[in-house]
Formats: sequence, C-alpha cells, structure tokens
Amino acid sequence: MSQKKKSSNPVVNLIAGGTAGLFEALCCHPLDTIKVRMQIYRRAASGEIKPPGFLTTGRSIYMEEGFLALYKGLGAVVIGIIPKMAIRFSSYEFCRTLLADRTTGTVSTGNTFLAGVGAGITEAVLVVNPMEVVKIRLQAQHMSPAEPGVSPKYRNAVHACYTIVKEEGISALYRGVSLTAARQATNQGANFTVYSKLKEYLQNYHGTDVLPHWETSCIGLISGAIGPFSNAPLDTIKTRLQKDKSVSKDSGWKRIVSIGAQLVKEEGFHALYKGITPRVMRVAPGQAVTFTVYEFVRRHLDNMGIFKSKKEQPPKPLK
Repeated sequence: MSQKKKSSNPVVNLIAGGTAGLFEALCCHPLDTIKVRMQIYRRAASGEIKPPGFLTTGRSIYMEEGFLALYKGLGAVVIGIIPKMAIRFSSYEFCRTLLADRTTGTVSTGNTFLAGVGAGITEAVLVVNPMEVVKIRLQAQHMSPAEPGVSPKYRNAVHACYTIVKEEGISALYRGVSLTAARQATNQGANFTVYSKLKEYLQNYHGTDVLPHWETSCIGLISGAIGPFSNAPLDTIKTRLQKDKSVSKDSGWKRIVSIGAQLVKEEGFHALYKGITPRVMRVAPGQAVTFTVYEFVRRHLDNMGIFKSKKEQPPKPLK
C-alpha cells in the first residue's frame, strides 16, 4: 500500500477483499491440503523411514481419494474468506490511520509493520482460527479412514463445525488461537510492510499511482514468501494441536510446548518445517493473487463511485 494512499470506503474494502480471497482460495487450496497432510503425517505410525515429500503427498491424495480431495475443507475457507479479508484490509487501514503522522499524513515503515500486526491478530481471533480448525479436521479425516460402509465423520464445513462444538465445546474452535495469532501477526506485519515499500518504490519510479498488474503480482509474490519461513514451526505445531480431538486440562501453552518437544524428539528439528514447500507455494502466489485482485476490484469500485458518501460525490452540473 502506498504510504499516502487514501483509504477506500469500508464497503469497497469488503467487496474487493472478499473477491480477492475467493480467487486466492480457488487457485491455491490444493497446496494447502498437501501442506496439512505433510504436517500431520507421523513417521512412527506409518513405519516408513523417510516421510513423503510434496509431490508424493499430492499424488497419493489424487490417486487414493480423487482430484476433489485436494479441495477438502474449501467450504470452511470460502465461508470465512469475506469476513477475513474485510477484517484484514479494514483493520489495516484503520491502524494506519491511527499511526499516521498528524502533520504529513505519512506512515513510517515501523508503523506500517505494526498496522499489519494489528490486522493479523484481529483476523486470527475473529475468523481465521475457527475456520482453520474446521478446515484441518476435514482435510485430515481421510488419513484415518472409517470402517467399510461407514461414511466420513464430517460431511461438510457446516456439519464439521456443528459436530466439533457439540462434542468438544465451542472452545475447540479456538484451540491454538495464540499460535494462529502469532502466525498471522508476523505474516501480515511482514506482508504489508514489504508490499507497501516495494509498491511505493515502483510508484515513484514510474511516476504514477497505478502499477501494471504483473508488477502488483510480483511484489505480492515477494511479500507473501517472507512470512512462512519466519513462522513455519508455529504453523506446524498449530496444525497438530488443532487436529487433536482429545480434551486436556493442561493450559494451551503447556500443550504447545509438549507437542513441539514430542515432534522434535520423535522426528528431529527439521520436522518443525514440515510442509514448508507447499506452504510457500501456497502463501506466496496466494498473496500475489490477493493483492492483484484486491487492487483491481478496489480501483474499479472507487472509479465507479457507487459507494461514495454524498460529501464525496462530485457536484451535479448546472443546467
């Protein structure tokens, strides 16, 4: 985001963000399914010496469960995409406004990062964590197939959410929320900071506020690739924690430490980075799609002027 860009109408952020998120999910969800399967794979249980890689995992899903299995959990993602993206962009713009210099209206690099952190935490608590618990349960259930003739436990996203709350309580939807918040905070802090600075540089270079779509995609790709490398261990532990259906009296952080320690003991430190390849391949192009579609839709809605207030509407010409 350009440091001096005027915020769009919140309705524009909602529509543009929701559209961008929908395109991102449709394009990149299979990579997320592969990532989750790699993260919850247990070498000790399978008896294999070397855990399957990205291509092997993807091929296995396709051969054993069919192409549509790569889109398991997509319903949970799509249901949460519009509020997630609306909250992300709206809270980011709100935080930027609060942190902007009162005199010049500019936002420093440090404050841009803080605005991204605020957006990441907000979306994690309100939307992302419950959505991911449901998504991971749907993606993981075929790793422990039901008995012959017995249908899977979760039929779809809505049914999975209802079943989880009924059997485990609503708190189960917030299992791992601290890790999700930490992951989203670092992701969006780095994401918005790198994106805004690269965009600002290119705008100054070209001398225009409107960049070619391919340049928007490139800087979105670069900004999106940074987060996964910095918080991959958090994401792996979070996935294991959210897949777990057991009810424990231990505190959240105690369970987090226990899962992390067990993972390292059984499979080595590198296991904390399981699924990093498909995660980068999913997040980086996902951000490229998100920013490109968001900028495109937002700019066209702003130009149409449908959601402008009466004060913002240009005066009608005199007859």
